[in-house]
Amino acid sequence: MKGHPININKAMDAAVAAARKSGKLLKENLGKTNHVEFKGEIDLVTEMDKNSETIIIESLLSAFPDYGILSEEGEELNASSPTRWIIDPLDGTTNYAHAYPVFSVSIALEDNGNIIFGLVYDPVHDELFSAEKGKGAFLNAAPIHVSTTPQLDKSLLATGFPYDIRSSEKNNLNHFCRFALKAQAIRRAGSAALDLCYVACGRFDGFWELKLKPWDVAAGTLIVKEAGGTVTDFSGNNFDIFSGNILASNKNIHDSMLNVLQSP
Repeated sequence: MKGHPININKAMDAAVAAARKSGKLLKENLGKTNHVEFKGEIDLVTEMDKNSETIIIESLLSAFPDYGILSEEGEELNASSPTRWIIDPLDGTTNYAHAYPVFSVSIALEDNGNIIFGLVYDPVHDELFSAEKGKGAFLNAAPIHVSTTPQLDKSLLATGFPYDIRSSEKNNLNHFCRFALKAQAIRRAGSAALDLCYVACGRFDGFWELKLKPWDVAAGTLIVKEAGGTVTDFSGNNFDIFSGNILASNKNIHDSMLNVLQSP
């Protein structure tokens, strides 16, 4: 199904404005969270998740009323549209609920199954990562590129753990232990979208995680690819936003990371 031609510049401007507006709200209310709900045993949602989502959706629908919207906290809107926004209004909710200042807003634009634009905004540091397909990746309008670290034992990696870590054997602890012995160090910051952007700008050399949702990775994976990195699933196959398991790297260490992930 084909829709109307996309005004990509208008779309990017609308997404940036929405991300900055919601990010301002999140930053101003950091440490003031009063209401926290549990979607699972350790899976949180705060009133700020919902308030941020409302700001973003209202802003984007105002500019593009016919586009679909897939967001973490709400039902999918305009599901028949070939063009849709994929939104995580607060990536790093657990951090936010504890006033730990590592969180982000993620917005991607998908057209006929292809992510054509993505941004991730860190309001604490006022860092806006973005990429348009085929046009490179940027941090606050400055071009970014993945690191040149040549081997795994010199690499700084990032990961996270799924919300069912207490109940599922597929909880990433085995991979974490193996990488801890192979890499220079590992960080677990708590925002997959930011982890991907840190790979894109060379702060991290690689990132892996399992059981992620489309809104966690839609924007960040495009940013990594446009920054010269590689993104696959754990088997080395082409990644799509519904793959769940993700491996992103600076290319140089990708095969080494795949070997660790595929170890029995």
